[in-house]
Amino acid sequence: MTDLANGLVSRADVAAFQRDGAVVIRGLWADHVDALRAGVARNMAEPGPYAAENLKPGEGGRFFDDYCNWERIPEFADVIRNSAVAEVAAALMGSDSVQMFHDHVLVKEPGTSKPTPWHQDAPYYFVDGRQTVSFWSPLDPVREATLRCVAGSHRWEKPVLPTRWLNEDAFYPDDGAYIPVPDPDAEGMEVLEWEMEPGDAVAFAYGVLHGARGNTSDTRRRAFSLRLLGDDARYVERPGRTSPPYPGHGMEPGQRLREDWFPMLRGDAHQA
Repeated sequence: MTDLANGLVSRADVAAFQRDGAVVIRGLWADHVDALRAGVARNMAEPGPYAAENLKPGEGGRFFDDYCNWERIPEFADVIRNSAVAEVAAALMGSDSVQMFHDHVLVKEPGTSKPTPWHQDAPYYFVDGRQTVSFWSPLDPVREATLRCVAGSHRWEKPVLPTRWLNEDAFYPDDGAYIPVPDPDAEGMEVLEWEMEPGDAVAFAYGVLHGARGNTSDTRRRAFSLRLLGDDARYVERPGRTSPPYPGHGMEPGQRLREDWFPMLRGDAHQA
C-alpha cells in the first residue's frame, strides 16, 4: 500500500487506527531518542506544577509523571516542531489541521510493580472530537511494561469514569454518564500490545481504554507522550476540574482551542 507521512505510515496503519483506535508506528522518533531522553532528565530535575509521584508509602520503585512542560523544555519543543509527528497525526486522524494539546512524561524505575491504571484520556480533558491522537513512545526497550490498549474502546457508547491514579477515587461525581473502570483481562477484551524499541510509538485515540503493567525489569522505563487534535476537536465542559486544568483559559463550549495557548502544528484551523 502507498506510504504516507514520509513513509512512516501506511494506509493499513490508518485503517487499523480508525478500526481499533490504536496502532504502533515504528521509528516515529528514532532520530530523536537522545533529545527526548535529555528532555525527560531535565523534566525530572526541574518538575513542573503538575508533577506527581504515583506510589503509596511502602510500594516499591518510583512512578513519576508530569505534563504540560514542552514550552519550557527545549528538547521537547524541538521534537514537536521538527519531527514528522504532525504529518503522521494528520494521516491517522484524516485531518487537514493538527493542533498541539499537551505533552506527558511517565517514568517507572526498576522494581515498580504498580501498573498504570486502566483509563481513557478523553474524560479527563476539556476537549472532545473524533479526530484526536496520542503518541506514547518508550525511550528504553520495553517488553512487559509496554502500553496496552483495548481494541475498539474508542467506539463505546459511554466513557469510562476517570479516577485519580494514586487514591483511585472518582475524578467526577458518578451521575450515570460513565461506566465503571472495567478489567479487560478478566472480561476477555481484545488487548493490543507491542514489544517496542526506543523511538517507536503507539498512536491511540483519546477514547481508547489503555494502561500498562508495572516495571519488574532491572532497567527503567521512560516514556514520552504527545497529545494532538484534529479538525473537529472542540472545547467541552466537564462536571469538575479537568486534567490538565489550564486555569483562566476563557474558552466557551463549541470553540476551537485558543491558538495562542495551543498552537497549530499543521494547517489552518480557520479553514478546517
